[in-house]
Amino acid sequence: MLSTLGFIPGQPPEWDIERFMRGDEVDTVVITLERNRRTFAWKCADVSGEGLGLRLGSSSLTLGGLLKHLAWVEELYFQSRLAGRQFMAPFDRLDLETDWEDWVWRTAADDTPEALRALWVAAVHRSRDALAEALSHAGLEQTTHDGMSLRRLLADMIEEYARHTGHADLLREQFDGSTGEGPPQEFPVP
Repeated sequence: MLSTLGFIPGQPPEWDIERFMRGDEVDTVVITLERNRRTFAWKCADVSGEGLGLRLGSSSLTLGGLLKHLAWVEELYFQSRLAGRQFMAPFDRLDLETDWEDWVWRTAADDTPEALRALWVAAVHRSRDALAEALSHAGLEQTTHDGMSLRRLLADMIEEYARHTGHADLLREQFDGSTGEGPPQEFPVP
């Protein structure tokens, strides 16, 4: 199954238009998640600290906050729920009984653009590794540590990225006028 995807731990899946257009269920969900991740990365690329901190209206959403939030969600879904592993820093210090969700938005403003991007990329790479390991043992029907199917987990991640990439699209356009539905072909996969 994984060799069909070209999914090597620590690396993004190989891009193949045939797999994208006619792949099986695993190909379809993994490539869709990767496509959403890549588009999100493109929306956050080459944005200064000022741009990462820009807010629209009274919303607390920022591109920097979205980077940190999606890094957190990657850790929560793939490390904790799927693999049953500990979170990486700085998420390993969160008290899940307190106001952890606001923490992400509050603290992103204190991080540099490079640190926010590196945190998100590290979380994505860890997620890819956890997913590759899980798929090497069983399919999408397997149950995660908190009782959901891997299929459901991936659907939730795709939804999370789709929603927040829409937010990122608006924030990026407000910051520097950049628009577009998808990254150019040469944009690197994070």
